[in-house]
Amino acid sequence: MPDVDKLLAVPTGQPIGYLFMAATGSAGGGFGLLFLLVGIQFFAGIGSLTAASRCLYAFSRDGAVPGSSIWSKINKRYDVPLHALLLSTLIQGLLGLIYLGSSAAFNAFTGVATICLSASYALPVFILLFRGRYLVDSAPFHLGKFGYVINIISILWILLAIVLFTMPTAIPITPSSMNYASVLFVFFAGVSILWYVISGRKHFTGPPVLSLE
Repeated sequence: MPDVDKLLAVPTGQPIGYLFMAATGSAGGGFGLLFLLVGIQFFAGIGSLTAASRCLYAFSRDGAVPGSSIWSKINKRYDVPLHALLLSTLIQGLLGLIYLGSSAAFNAFTGVATICLSASYALPVFILLFRGRYLVDSAPFHLGKFGYVINIISILWILLAIVLFTMPTAIPITPSSMNYASVLFVFFAGVSILWYVISGRKHFTGPPVLSLE
């Protein structure tokens, strides 16, 4: 393990390459280990991009996003939502470029992704609790009274996770160490609510549901 001060002093702010080189004792060994990580990230990126483009397509199909008629089109040649895929690729590329300008801004976007995902889980659980869980009475797998306890624990855990992901990375707090994820979360939530009021409530039909009856 190399000296921690040297790792923190790496100009790029990403000491993993130097750590591998110091651990293996050669630049070639460090590059080999780093190449493995790059390969893993490459394939993980493909999966992430595929999921993002399909989510965009699904929301567009249901009329939930601006320009739904464009992003919901299926390319007849490749049998994929090509427009949604291209837009998702562009957005992911732009998000990656943010790090070149500001690491604080990049960390805010990565943090707000987890916060938004957690909030999307907590909201339907909260609504289910608020309405008395009667909607799941006829579900194939029913937890009974334990469902209330599990739902409450889930909401409390998600609230804790949201607080943790909005905390600053260092103390004392400076403009560069400040965690702006909370600001982005409020912004995205505001835009989503505004868009729903303007257009979503008129055009959003919800996902197609097949009746088993």
